[in-house]
Amino acid sequence: MIPVIAVHGGAGTITRAALSDEQERAYHEALDHVLHGGQAILEKGGSALDAVTEAVFRLEECPLFNAGKGSVFTHDGTHELDASIMDGRTLAAGAVACVKSLRNPVLGARRVMEDGRHVLLVGEGAEAFAAAAGLEIVSDDYYFTEARYAQWQRALAEGRDGLLDHDAQSLLATPVAVEPIDPETKMGTVGAVAIDAQGNLAAATSTGGMTDKRVGRVGDSPLIGAGCYANNRTVAVSCTGSGEMFMRMLAAYDVSALM
Repeated sequence: MIPVIAVHGGAGTITRAALSDEQERAYHEALDHVLHGGQAILEKGGSALDAVTEAVFRLEECPLFNAGKGSVFTHDGTHELDASIMDGRTLAAGAVACVKSLRNPVLGARRVMEDGRHVLLVGEGAEAFAAAAGLEIVSDDYYFTEARYAQWQRALAEGRDGLLDHDAQSLLATPVAVEPIDPETKMGTVGAVAIDAQGNLAAATSTGGMTDKRVGRVGDSPLIGAGCYANNRTVAVSCTGSGEMFMRMLAAYDVSALM
């Protein structure tokens, strides 16, 4: 089996008119860094599970994406992050939701999966579990970026909550974007899927959620079968989009069923 990994940093608008050579290099380098990190593991005979973990870890570390550092703001001006991971060989899965102090939610999800007692931990319980496992805990301001703050402020001014990044385009006074990947129009849920040399599949997904979302809102990203799914018999899936719709349709599992 030829090992392969695919990554996504969220669907959205790339405005070529505003894309300088330097900016284009920055985004390409960021995605190359993510992709090559996962691919290097596969090329050395590593597992698909390790490859998607590494790729999503790197996406969470990059402030260009709505996961980990650079996550969007809730209505109350806080950050609540979700992540999940699934092993297609064993159907083992792990997830965390509404975490506010875990630097890398995908690592928390991986530890939940490896522990095996539960699939999904949320809030303070997830954070306590992650801290006990030795994962890095950070203060809320770690996730802050100026672009996300400005986006949240515009959403507040318009009185619109639960706003997907691409829907926030309507809040702009002009449709002309000033960034190469417009932070008001891109959807930032990140993810990775992979198949390793042994033919095993894996998937991982991570997100900061929806701009100006209600505190406590959880989307599809940490829900196995909705925003993430992997099964060696069929397919590996990592979703990005309107979480509520993905949950209603069980989108990731539905793709697997169709396969």
